[in-house]
Formats: sequence, structure tokens, C-alpha cells
Amino acid sequence: MPSLNWIGKEKITTHHAEVPFRVLEHRYGFNSKCPDSTEASGTGNKIIHGDNLAALKSLLPEYEGRIDCIYIDPPYNTGNEKWRYNDNVNDPHILRWLGEVVGAEGEDFTRHDKWLCMMYPRLVLLRQLLSDKGAIFISIDDNEVSRLRTICDDIFGTNCFKGDVIWHKTYSPRNDSKGIPTETDHILVYSKSKDWLPKRLERDENMDESYRNPDNDFALWTSSDAFAPSASSHQGMVYAIQNPFTGKLIYPTTGRCWAIGQSDLFEIMSGWCEYELREIDDAEKRAEICGVPVETVRPGVKAIMLKNSLDESREKAQKVLETGPWPRFYFTKNGQGGIRRKTYLTAVEGKLITTFWDYTEVGHTDAATKELKAIFGGRSPFETPKPSSLIERIVQVATDEDSIVLDAFAGSGSTAHAVLSQNRKDKGNRKFVLVELMDYAEDITAERVRRVMAGYPYKGKVKEELYRKPLTAATLAKVPQFLAEAKTIREANADRFSKIAKPTVKDNAIVVIGELDVDGTMPGLGGGFDFYELGEKLFTDEDTLNENVGEAKIREYIYYSETHQHLSRPQSPDYPYLLDYKDGTGYFFYYKPKELTTLSPDTLNIVPVKADHYVIYADICTISPEQLAKMNITFKMIPRDINRF
Repeated sequence: MPSLNWIGKEKITTHHAEVPFRVLEHRYGFNSKCPDSTEASGTGNKIIHGDNLAALKSLLPEYEGRIDCIYIDPPYNTGNEKWRYNDNVNDPHILRWLGEVVGAEGEDFTRHDKWLCMMYPRLVLLRQLLSDKGAIFISIDDNEVSRLRTICDDIFGTNCFKGDVIWHKTYSPRNDSKGIPTETDHILVYSKSKDWLPKRLERDENMDESYRNPDNDFALWTSSDAFAPSASSHQGMVYAIQNPFTGKLIYPTTGRCWAIGQSDLFEIMSGWCEYELREIDDAEKRAEICGVPVETVRPGVKAIMLKNSLDESREKAQKVLETGPWPRFYFTKNGQGGIRRKTYLTAVEGKLITTFWDYTEVGHTDAATKELKAIFGGRSPFETPKPSSLIERIVQVATDEDSIVLDAFAGSGSTAHAVLSQNRKDKGNRKFVLVELMDYAEDITAERVRRVMAGYPYKGKVKEELYRKPLTAATLAKVPQFLAEAKTIREANADRFSKIAKPTVKDNAIVVIGELDVDGTMPGLGGGFDFYELGEKLFTDEDTLNENVGEAKIREYIYYSETHQHLSRPQSPDYPYLLDYKDGTGYFFYYKPKELTTLSPDTLNIVPVKADHYVIYADICTISPEQLAKMNITFKMIPRDINRF
């Protein structure tokens, strides 16, 4: 597999392991029902202010392997963002970059190296946080997409690349003075498991337009191909079926075979008239279809032939054609054509996403700015927001109703907005975790989430699209029907809106838009979150435990370092040194602040329940190694034997 080399690569690929573990310090909780509370919100939603590399590492004890959906919008490295490289990597080449603003192409010859060094360790930690059913979506433009894809192939694996989504982000033609105007961005999609598949979207009316019921069947259906590929390897499914209307023999097309087994197809065709299996000496024809020499074609494959005379068979089949319902495999052109298969609407799943997302479906950059202005009283405090509708599409295809969504470059907080909006629509209980380095994490990121949750003052018009029917060559004849439907929609929603415009043609579709005059407060989406700052390191520079972080944080870290699981068991007053039991092993942290602890025969009463094995941390142990082995105890010294990750 091709690899990418850059300045600092040999140091940066393992840098995530060298980043010191820091605890998260809770600052306040916000709840839309009681916004002045300083207690923890208890909602599971988090907004973290601090460097995302350190924050991602701090999230591991609680979230490793639990995040179903990650969306990030990192710096595009265009030279206009003025981001700084701040990772303290022990390498002379990289140390020269610390705190340096990354410049534009031509004036900063290491800008791509800096960007890769910044992204690589963060992507490694993000992959650790993903669940086995999780996927990451990364917004990027043409400037770094090729390099980003190469390092993602390295970190996630080429077999976990799921697509390069093209987002049509602008709704009006660009008039750039130089070059080819850019109207799209990329969203690279990678998964934790190669078997990951996106969820389907809800079906819309346009998808169902081709479904009919001309034969009074039990459900709407559409016509599908009766054949399947790989005739050469499925020679037993290559044979003739005799048409009861014309008497002609119908074969699969070259290289293809019938879509289902012969016994099932025989039963279906018998719904037209009586059939029988009969050898008809057609090896040459079947060999031609299979693409093999006639002497090697499978022998003894019988045809499905009329049992009675053509006239008798035609009479029976004609009655079925006129009265219905027709069998699942039917004859086209009123019996005079070939064979097609019914596909019922009831068996069809929702809409599958593609690699092209148009602004008409997921929003555009101008809509994102207007959305932010509405929330912040007419001003947009963030230069390049993403529309929440774009991220909501990602949430729809990558999460369950109780999933956790992570955004490590949170910006204006669009991801939290999208999660809350989708929860409102499907009554979900998704959680979000946002990380933002810049000082606006409180004033913009968290403030936006507060306003979206609780509602915000708003005076102006709110528009909502009530009806949309795309106009194509195939649907032009239905314009009168569309206009009638639009009229019905207008009448049904008249009480909800201050004004509903007449149907208009917009973006090659007939649309109806309702306008609501709001003079007061936009309704909130509800919910709450907790705001955190990056706190102290768990280990001091002298490699001792930093007791200032508190025992709860230390216990959580140690249990994770042993099991890579989140410590959810509360500390018991009766057995305060027990962490938890997992897979037959009991884990204990025999710790007293500012006091040495000794594991001895007299202190073994810290073990409340018998287990197959025990891992016990203490400062000192007076039990011999032989006796420890006999009791299935592994002793670990505080802090020397605590794993660093």
C-alpha cells in the first residue's frame, strides 16, 4: 500500500501514547428547565474547553469503544485560518514549529507537514473511541483531501474506507476571478469495522412513484429484472420457459440466469397455467448463454414447458391476465413480451445515501450563517459554520436512538444542534461530546447550545418548506396533480403560518413555503449539558500520583488501564478499595491519601467476594511472592506499576 512521508512522521505516529493524561474538571451544568443550576446536569452531554489531543486522551477511560458517530471539521489548511501548531513533540524539527502560525502556500514550506503532524495522533485516538459499529465523518476541501485520505487509510485501513461524500455547499454560481470556482467540499467516511453500513433514510413520495398495482395484487409493486448474473457458475438456473400466450421459449439474456431456483420458479409460473419440466435438447443454446463450450455445459437441465396445448394454456393464462393478481413473475406487453419480476413496495427499504449530497437536501454555507445569526440576535460570531442540517444527515445514517456523537473540532456547536434536533424528531436519547480549543468554547460553542436548548429571543420570519416535487422529463405530465397537492398542503397548514406563498418553481421543483412571523422566543429543543475544562495531569513530572486530582479520577484511570472498560461501579463505604470484578478477576486499589498502605495477611479483608484471580494495588506488600501466587493475587505497587497510556 502506498505510504506518505513528511517531516516528523517517525515521531508523530506514536505521539498519542506520550501525551500526559489529564483529568476533566467540571465547571458547571446547564439544564434548559433550570438554567441557573451549578450542579451536574446528569444528561450525559459534555462540552470540553481545551486542546483536543489531551481531551481525547482524557475521554478514553469513559468512552473508548463507545462512540458510534464522530464528525470533525478540522482546519482545511488553506493558509487563511491562522491556526497554530501546539503539540509538544520531542523532536528538533517539530519543536521549532511550536506556537507558530501556519501560513499560506509559498510562504510556509512546511505547512502540510505541520497539518499532518497535528491530525495524525488525533485520528489515532478518535479511532480508539469509535465503537465496533461506529464511523467517522471528516469535512475537508481539495487542499488536503488526498493527504488526509492517505493517513486515514493507514490508521483505519483501506477496507474501512466507506466513501468520499461530495457536499454541494453553495446555492448560487461563484464568480471567482481565477481558476475553477469551488462549489463543493469533501466528507471522508471511515468505519471501525469493514462491515459497517449506513442506515437508510426515510422513503419519500418520489421514490414510490414507479410503484403501481394494475393487477389488484395485495400491495403496490414495480417491475424488476427477472435475471441474475453469473450464468456460467449457475448453469442449473439457465433454461427455457415457454410463454403460454405465444408459445415462444424465453431464456435469460447472455451471461445471466433466472433470479431464483427452478423449483420456486416452476411453482410461480404454474399460477398462469399448468406446466411441466421437460428436456428439450437445447444444450447449444444454454452453452451460448453461459459462455462455455457446449460439451461442458451442465447436462440434464430441463425446461419449464406447457403441459397442455397452446390454445388451452393461452385461455387459462388470459383469464389470469384479465382478472389478476398476476404471479410474481409475469409476462410483459399483455403476454406478448418477455418475463419480468414484481418487487413489492412492502419489501423495499428506505433511501440509500449516495456520495453526492446536494444543498437542497442538507443545507448550504449561507443557510449555516443565517442559522447562526438567528440564534445570536442578528450577528454571526463564527466565520465558517456548518449547517446543522448537514450534520443531522450524518446523525441519521450513523446512529441509533441512544448513540453517543463526538465532535473534536466543535466550532460553533452545529453538531450538538444536530443531535438535539434529531432527538426531537424521533424521540431519541442520543448524547453529544464536544471539544473546542479556542476561548470561544464558552461564549459561542456552549452559548449556542444553551440557546438552542432553552429557546432564544427572535424577531423575524421563519420559513419552512411544506411541499417539494422535483420536475423532470418524466414528471412534467403530472404538474396539474402536483399543483392540486400543493393547494391541499397550503389549506391544511393555513393556521400554522402567517403566510403561505403560492406554489413556485425553485431549483427545478414545485415548492410551497410557509412563513411564520415570530416576535418573542423561538421554542427550545430541551436538554442539558456539562461544561468542562482540561484539568491537572494525573502523574506529576516526578512520575508520582497527583493526589490533587481526587481519588475518584485515579480509581477510574486505574480500572481503565487494567481492563479498557469504564468504571461504572460506585465506591462502596463497606469495601472502599474494590474497583470492580471483570471476567473472573477482582480489581482493588488499596489507597489512602497521604498515607502508605500495606498489603499483608492482616489486610486481605479488603477482598469482599471470592474471585478466580485478584489484582491489588498498594504501596507496600509483605506477602511473599510464593504465597501471592498460591492465592492467585497479582500485587502492583502504587504508582510504579500503574500503566501509562
